[in-house]
Amino acid sequence: MDVKKRVREIFEQEAGAIASIPVTDNFEKAVSLLRDCHGKVLTTGMGKAGHIANKFSATLSSTGTPASFLHPGEAAHGDLGLIEENDAMVAFSTSGKTREVLEVLVAGRELGLHTVIGITSHPDSKLRDLSDVILDMGTIREACRLDLTPTCSMTVMLAISDALALLLMEQKDFTREDYGMRHHGGYLGKKARRTS
Repeated sequence: MDVKKRVREIFEQEAGAIASIPVTDNFEKAVSLLRDCHGKVLTTGMGKAGHIANKFSATLSSTGTPASFLHPGEAAHGDLGLIEENDAMVAFSTSGKTREVLEVLVAGRELGLHTVIGITSHPDSKLRDLSDVILDMGTIREACRLDLTPTCSMTVMLAISDALALLLMEQKDFTREDYGMRHHGGYLGKKARRTS
């Protein structure tokens, strides 16, 4: 196996997956809903998608939109109590059929969850039915030769969530000083404070 050739193929496939994300008016709708949310912003996802959802909540929090990750497995054992009226939730599921994620959304609606933004690639999924806005990932073929290991799908989810976070940051006129106040440790904290 030519390792460098295979690495380039994987990089090209993941970059191609990002380039193929459908950019629709739903991005504007999603940003508006998150920006104008009168409750908390929550994220959820299971497995690898859950890791992306967790990273998204951390990025939001550090860029001016306080957010929390709700693990679907823990939600069924009491963590649903995090959900209140007027909250918004961003749900990550490539298939749009992840049982634990769907259960969180159904139970969340009963608790007053106001807005659901779904991120999925499957055109026929329950997540689409439960969401107010869908951010379509497009057709995904994983970089894994078995087309099983979540690779391109996670790259696409990460790109979509980064776009949302940066748009919110820009619309809120979030400054370098604001960033430094929320991220005072480490290299980025020092960098933010150096020129603010």
